Amino acid sequence: MITYDRLFIGGSWVEPSSTELLDIASPHDRSVVGRAAQAQPADIDRAVAVARASFETGEWRLTPPAERIAVLRRFNALREEHAEKIAHLISLENGSAGWFTRAGQPGLTRQANAYLKAAEEFAWEETLTPSDPASPVRSVVRREAVGVVAAVIPWNSPFSSATSKIIPSLLAGNSVVLKVSPENSLSMGFLAELLEQVGLPEGVISVLPADRETSEYLVKHEEIDKIAFTGSTRAGRRIAALAGEQLKRVSLELGGKSAAIILSDADIDKAVAGVKFASLLNNGESCIAQTRILAPRSRYEEVVSALKELVESLKVGDPDDPDTFIGPMIRPDQQERVRNYIQLGIDEGARLVTGGPHIPEGLEKGNYVTPTVFADVDNSMRIAQEEIFGPVLVVIAYDDEDEAVRIANDSEYGLSGGVWSTDEAHALAVARRVRTGTITVNGASIAFDGPFGGFKASGIGREYGAVGLGTYTEYKTITV
Repeated sequence: MITYDRLFIGGSWVEPSSTELLDIASPHDRSVVGRAAQAQPADIDRAVAVARASFETGEWRLTPPAERIAVLRRFNALREEHAEKIAHLISLENGSAGWFTRAGQPGLTRQANAYLKAAEEFAWEETLTPSDPASPVRSVVRREAVGVVAAVIPWNSPFSSATSKIIPSLLAGNSVVLKVSPENSLSMGFLAELLEQVGLPEGVISVLPADRETSEYLVKHEEIDKIAFTGSTRAGRRIAALAGEQLKRVSLELGGKSAAIILSDADIDKAVAGVKFASLLNNGESCIAQTRILAPRSRYEEVVSALKELVESLKVGDPDDPDTFIGPMIRPDQQERVRNYIQLGIDEGARLVTGGPHIPEGLEKGNYVTPTVFADVDNSMRIAQEEIFGPVLVVIAYDDEDEAVRIANDSEYGLSGGVWSTDEAHALAVARRVRTGTITVNGASIAFDGPFGGFKASGIGREYGAVGLGTYTEYKTITV
C-alpha cells in the first residue's frame, strides 16, 4: 500500500488542511492500491502564496538560464534512473498496459532534451539592429518569465503532461503550481519526490492532487498569471472563459478525433500494423489517437478485414501481464461511457465488425471494455464526431483523395492524424491539406523539437521545443 498523507507545497511536504485520504483504486480489479491527501482551497492558497513570494524575490527568476538548465538536466537524469518505477506506478493507478508505460519513458527523455536544447539556444536577450541606421535609439528585447503558472493536467498520461509544462515553465524562471488528477496521486507524488531532490529554491514548485472544484479555484485565483491546461475541450472552454475575465495568459491542449487516411496505394498490412499503435495506444485513452480510419472504397473491405484480424489478436487484461496490449479503463464511469458509445454506434446503424458493449469474459472485476471496430460509418454519426476515449475504431469509406481530406477536416477537432502511402512525397502532399496541429506519415513518432498542439476545438497555443518554451515567457523591450 502506497500512502501520501502530506502535500508537496513549495518544495516541502506539509500537513494538508484536510486529514481525509482518498483511496486509489486499481482499474484492473478495483482493489485499493494507495491512499493520498487531496488539496483543498486552503492548500491552493498556501501554494500560490509561496509561489508568488518566490517569484517576487527573484531567487529562481533571476538565476542565469545556464544554471536553471543545469537544475532541470539533473531532474531529467534523476527521472531516467527511476523510469521502471514510474512506469509501474502509472500502470497501477491508470490501468495502462505495461508495454505502453515502459515505452513512454524514452519519450520523456526526448521531450526534456528538446526543451533543454531550446533553452540553451534561446534568445533570452538580444539587441536589435535599428531599421534606420541614423537613429540614435537601439532596442534590447528580453524574454522574461510570465510569473506564477497554474499547470493543470489530466489523468491519462500524467508524467508526459506534467513534464511538458513544468520543464519549460521552470526553464523560463517561473514559479509553478502543478494541479494533478486525484487518480494520479501515486505517480505524481513520486514526481514530487524527484523534484524535491534537484535543488529548486523554496516556493518554486508545488504538486497538488485535487478535484475539479478545487482546480477551478486555482484557475480563478487572482495571483495566477498563466494557466497551462491539458484536458477535455469542454473544460478548456470553461478555463478560457475564466482566463478571459482576468486577462490571464492561457494555453490549452484539448481533445481530438483524429483521422488516419489510408491512401489507395498503401501497403494495407503495414498501415494496419501502424494503426495498432497510432489508434489504440494507452487503451485508446489518448487525445492523439487516430480513431477515424479513412479507407478508399476500392479497398474498403480489405482494410476492414485487416482491422478485424488485428483487434481480435490483441490481448486484453492485466496491465502487468507482458502479453497485454489493452488494459482497463481508468474508472468505472469511463468504462460505462465507452460501452455506451459502442451501443450508440449499433443504434446509429453502423456495422459492428468485432467487439461490442459486453465486458470481456473473466475481467468483470475491473474496468474493462471489449475493443471494437465499426464499419459502414458515416462521418456525421456521433461515434465519428465525438471523442470516445477508449479502444473503439470507426472505418469510413471515401471515393477519392479530395473526399478523404474533406472527411478528415469535417470535425470540430484538429489535434493529430496520419497518412499512409507507399509514396512518401504523395503522403506529405496530402498531409499538408489536413487541418490539424500534428500529423504523421506512415506512423512516424512525434518529434519533440517541433511544436505540438491543435487547430479548432483542439486547443490554443503549442507545447514542446523552442515554441513551447516561448509560451512561458513575456517579451520586454528596452529602448536605449
